[in-house]
Amino acid sequence: MPTATNTILMSEPLTTTLRRLDLETRIQYGLMGLFGTLCLLAAVAPLELLVKAVLVATLFGFTAGIWVSHLVQIVQRAADRRAPEAAR
Repeated sequence: MPTATNTILMSEPLTTTLRRLDLETRIQYGLMGLFGTLCLLAAVAPLELLVKAVLVATLFGFTAGIWVSHLVQIVQRAADRRAPEAAR
């Protein structure tokens, strides 16, 4: 069920939403976009099959690693915010 916060964020332009994010999150999203795009470009590049496979796997690994790191960071922040409430 959408909340008032979700409705407000969904009605704003993407650039406004991205400006609200902290610097670390913006950097992570940028790196994920960069490595993901490079991964797709490497997949269609006219390279030898083994070189292409290694390049795509490496770039995908970077993308997935940054994504997992981002998820861990989000969960850690949520746990840190909830910890004072649980102590009450």
